[in-house]
Amino acid sequence: MHEDAAAEIEERLNEVNKVFTSPAVVAGFVGPWQAILPDARVVSDSDTLDLLPGAHDLIVHAMSLHWANDPVGQLVQCRRALKADGLFMAVLFGGHTLTELRAVLAEAESRLTGGLSPRILPMAEIRELGSLLQRAGFALPVADAAKKTATYRTAFHLLSELRAMGESNALFSRNRKIPPRTLFSDAAALYSENFSDNEGRIRATFEMIFLTGWAPDESQQKPLRPGSATVRLADVLGSTESPLKEGSLPPTLDGT
Repeated sequence: MHEDAAAEIEERLNEVNKVFTSPAVVAGFVGPWQAILPDARVVSDSDTLDLLPGAHDLIVHAMSLHWANDPVGQLVQCRRALKADGLFMAVLFGGHTLTELRAVLAEAESRLTGGLSPRILPMAEIRELGSLLQRAGFALPVADAAKKTATYRTAFHLLSELRAMGESNALFSRNRKIPPRTLFSDAAALYSENFSDNEGRIRATFEMIFLTGWAPDESQQKPLRPGSATVRLADVLGSTESPLKEGSLPPTLDGT
């Protein structure tokens, strides 16, 4: 997943008409990111990032923002570390990640105990993340997503890979008690029953969300003021504009 995310970021950077001379990468796993940005300064994804103000023209937050205790704080720190017109890019797991695993764990635990425990990290939705870019002071913010599907022999193979990725349950509020003896075997059976492909392998969804924003600069594009347009939209589209007839609009909430 890290290699796939790095390849996608590299492709997006190649589409940017700008040469970056002082990049930085915020990462927990370094290897895939050094491959695409060998000259970048790599800093740990700690609560306080080791970044100097205005020191970089590119910062990539690599597959760790979904674990941040303070995501807005991470974005603000990256924004402050960018030079004017510097580029920020991030890739992280989104809210539709591991929907199958969430469902089977919840069903198995509710059957066994009558309740639920937080076993998978809650992850943000794309609309929420786009608004965080604006809150952090980035210009021209963009958020988009892509879903990836991986297959595994069993749910236990999926859990093993999540641990190897550093994506196991580290929630402070997680249940510290020993889980019911059959919880994971029951969940694995439900997984195989409900989310198997034609070859008998289970499917796992990973939603990759990509964030892009720029440090504000006077040279950047700015939206026009309302009412300042000099060309009619109908003329641009080559269509005929038809005025609405009186009474054709639905009533507003106050009845007007």
